[in-house]
Amino acid sequence: MTSLTSLQSDVNITNVTLQSALEVKPNETTIIHIEVHKGVFLFLCLLSLLENILVVVAIAKNHNLHSPMYYFICCLAASDMLVSISNLIETLILILLRHAAIEYNEPMVKMMDNIVDTMILCSLVTSLSFLGAIAVDRYVTIFYALRYHSIITQCRVVSAITGIWLASMACSITFIVFSDSHIVILCLIGFFISMLLLMLGLYIHMFVLARKHSQIIMAQQKGVRRGFSPHQAVAKLRGAITLTMLLGIFFVCWGPFFLHLTLIVSCPKHPFCREYFKYFNITFVLMIFNSIIDPIIYAFRSRELRKTLKDIVLCCSQ
Repeated sequence: MTSLTSLQSDVNITNVTLQSALEVKPNETTIIHIEVHKGVFLFLCLLSLLENILVVVAIAKNHNLHSPMYYFICCLAASDMLVSISNLIETLILILLRHAAIEYNEPMVKMMDNIVDTMILCSLVTSLSFLGAIAVDRYVTIFYALRYHSIITQCRVVSAITGIWLASMACSITFIVFSDSHIVILCLIGFFISMLLLMLGLYIHMFVLARKHSQIIMAQQKGVRRGFSPHQAVAKLRGAITLTMLLGIFFVCWGPFFLHLTLIVSCPKHPFCREYFKYFNITFVLMIFNSIIDPIIYAFRSRELRKTLKDIVLCCSQ
């Protein structure tokens, strides 16, 4: 790809795929990337796509899952699908080019490359945004339970979802158009750090409450206080724990990508940085791996969603 990793322009991030079809000879400024078999990419992309489609269908089918948190989870699954689709398209094009099934056309390849990069960046921004939205939803559920339905209204949820998608697409296109500027990379890194700090702040507050709930439950069991249901406390915090797992997996899988961006800005010519750039294909595998793990976490943490997914799979197998 051309717009997201080339050290020759110091800001591109993914110049490791489509242009490799040209079989360009390396020179002293070229980064020789560690190859990942295209069959691995295809398998992971198809698996991720299938899993996330099942999640979207399950949420749409089961009316018990028609709540703000699951709407955001549905959008998060759609965001994961963008990564799978973009890498699937790119891998298929590369295979076709290498086997001369289609003729190489530089404008066409460049256009497809920009589209794929835009989809990946859009997935990144939307994933972070919807993780933040889920965090806010869980926060309101725990701290403002009696006012939840007046705060998290249907109108606000729809507006938030629409706004996130539109803003993410605009940001992604802007990033590609101005990819020659380090400012856009710094903005992306700043957004990543800001969302991290926001969600960490919400988590700390939520789990401080979890500790208080635990103390109340222990006191209740000793007969000091009555009228507080342990099951209510667990139910309120279950969503927060699910979100913690999702966020942890996200930062493990996308962290190397942001490290890549940081190194592009800070030390693109340093030997250590150039050595790290060789592993960008591994970073892409981690991105896809994130979109594979997310649906497993949804199903593992939600009995209702797990039951619906099982019904869909059984129905399709008959």
